[in-house]
Amino acid sequence: MINQNDIINIYASNGKVFAVTDRGEFTVTQRLYELENSLDYNKFVRISKSEIINLEKVSRFNLKISGTVYVLFKNGKSTYVSRRYVSKIKERLGV
Repeated sequence: MINQNDIINIYASNGKVFAVTDRGEFTVTQRLYELENSLDYNKFVRISKSEIINLEKVSRFNLKISGTVYVLFKNGKSTYVSRRYVSKIKERLGV
């Protein structure tokens, strides 16, 4: 079992779903849409078709010149927000 508070992000790749924590990556048996519905709504948000992030593990969001949103996690790793999910992120953050 992985504690929700330990999860940095969850992503799908090659038909599998992985949860990333500070202790490493773990394979998850549930699909992303199932996880999205069961995770804490106030902490987790979907940022693309294949990724969900824990807002509490985000250091900052940066808007790139190209219009994409760059996410930097507290552990130094990063990812990008899909354009179609930017409004959802803004809504969640109250921007």
